Amino acid sequence: MGRRQRRRLPPEPVSVAISDLAHDGRGVGRIDDKAVFVHGALPGEVVNARLIARNRRYDEAICTEVVEVSAERIEPACPWFEQCGGCALQHLDHDAQIRFKHKRLVDNLCRIGEVSPREWLEPLAGDAWFYRRRARLSARQVAGKGRVLVGFREKQGRFVADVGHCRVLHPDFSQRLESLSKLLGRLSVADAVPQIETASGDNGSAIVIRHLRPLEPADLMVLKEWSEAEGIAVYLQPKGPDTVHLLWPEQHQLDYRIEALDLTLDFHPQDFVQVNAQMNQKLVARAIELLAPGPSDRVLDLFCGLGNFSLALARYADTVVGVEGSASLIDAARANAVGNGVENALFFVDNLSEDVSSTPWFKMSFDSVLIDPPRSGALEILPVVAASGARRVVYVSCNPATLARDAGVLVREHGFSLVSAGIADMFPHTAHVESIALFERP
Repeated sequence: MGRRQRRRLPPEPVSVAISDLAHDGRGVGRIDDKAVFVHGALPGEVVNARLIARNRRYDEAICTEVVEVSAERIEPACPWFEQCGGCALQHLDHDAQIRFKHKRLVDNLCRIGEVSPREWLEPLAGDAWFYRRRARLSARQVAGKGRVLVGFREKQGRFVADVGHCRVLHPDFSQRLESLSKLLGRLSVADAVPQIETASGDNGSAIVIRHLRPLEPADLMVLKEWSEAEGIAVYLQPKGPDTVHLLWPEQHQLDYRIEALDLTLDFHPQDFVQVNAQMNQKLVARAIELLAPGPSDRVLDLFCGLGNFSLALARYADTVVGVEGSASLIDAARANAVGNGVENALFFVDNLSEDVSSTPWFKMSFDSVLIDPPRSGALEILPVVAASGARRVVYVSCNPATLARDAGVLVREHGFSLVSAGIADMFPHTAHVESIALFERP
């Protein structure tokens, strides 16, 4: 957007009646029959808002005053909520957040997939704070503030939010933003560290520091001293993800438990794991409940990662076959199987967006399938799911739009029925919707 268009934005606030929430948590209203998305506004409210951007089909604005207040509005627990983009819905009662996420799933299945389940599952929910065991935090040296800012980006995404602590980060990091800021400020490359990733297991935590210039020997000493003092492992990433390596301590391993099944899963700080440990336990339990694997069943787990669902299902099934495109995750899954004494789980590396008809597992038949794809969904692999002979499919989704699209394909092209669906509140106070659905066919 050019300067000329920015100057045309009216300096005075506009009045907007909010009718709905958008997929990213912004309030939706209309001005002169044109949609406007308003940060910080809730359905049922009338707000005064300052326009910040104009597009051909819609405008964007920030709420400056709530004239008519929603009964579901609450005071945000975080004093930096208005600036920080890490959360979108702290001003909305938590129960109302769950209703909003359920509505998004309902709307997407109806509008995109043109399907509806026979039964809506009770939402899975848990603790709303200090849940985030993995996060990617931005870092930036700001001369005007005399320090390095570490945190999520501001709501407009241009700058790093200046916050003192974070109530959604895992307890090992919620109060450590200032410590991380001081740590980076002591490095010779303080102006060349764009991000820090945090990762927490049940047995400890780690950070991964991305640095764009080589570290000096003195920097390495600073990092080791901080690691020992704070009890947090330090990994370094000088270039791409494949360059991540452990600096200190000399040996380190993160893990998490699925207590009900006596499983301990090791993971690397950059491995994909479900962000919310409590919700992961509940999601695994629900997947087992819906798939209901028996002692003679063979189960296919697509996008299996490091074995989160595979090893749990293997406690009940005859055989579980896990497939994943990442060789490092499959290595982790195999190691986790050995570490937990699971002998009935097999793992294969295959790109599930390509032709897999020549793979050994493709020729096997299965009683049920679990799919846990990335945000882009599982469209390319659905014919394989249909050809597997499975009577039952559980689909775990981090994007209700692609779940809805794929649900429509499973129902209309492959003869499945959508039996049940529901949400899991994996990311409280954000607009992210995690969901799970069960499909069956004769």
